[in-house]
Amino acid sequence: MAHGRGAAWGLYLRIDRQRLQCLNERREGSGALVFRAWEERGDRAQFVESDDDEELLFNIPFTGNVKLKGVIVMGEDDGTHPAEMRLFKNIPHMSFDDTAREPDQMFTLNRDPRGELEYPTKIARFSNVYHLSIHFPKNFGAETTKIFYIGLKGEWTEAHRHEVTICNYEASANPADHKLEQITPQTHFIS
Repeated sequence: MAHGRGAAWGLYLRIDRQRLQCLNERREGSGALVFRAWEERGDRAQFVESDDDEELLFNIPFTGNVKLKGVIVMGEDDGTHPAEMRLFKNIPHMSFDDTAREPDQMFTLNRDPRGELEYPTKIARFSNVYHLSIHFPKNFGAETTKIFYIGLKGEWTEAHRHEVTICNYEASANPADHKLEQITPQTHFIS
């Protein structure tokens, strides 16, 4: 495997970890573990497993705008491996109720215990992504779903979105907020 391949899968560095969410994870915070360097995808100590049923839903906010080109999903070579992946772009805080809508792209997955199968996205559709949701609705027959690694390939650009700037506008100025030295008015005569 060429070194260059790992570099292409660097979008995990562009995830806003504070706001990354995985719904129905058995162990809190474990969903974040599957987004790591491509070279470390074989670390089987780091995984997420679903809790109540086989569904998992990831809400992945990026720190900028992403052109998503491909996804890798690595699981166990058994019934816990996800069998389907549905991608939604730019719907922050998605819930399982929201997954009833039509995804931007859907993939039927093959078991990939070594993390080598790349699912190419429709790049035109995923060219301006600041938030990606990945829904795994079912697996290959087990009660729970287990994922070791999710690779995200693409390009990142810094965000120029207006929400980033938070402006506080005052309806009417409160003089207490603007402590100014008492200035003696001076009259200037123009000769």
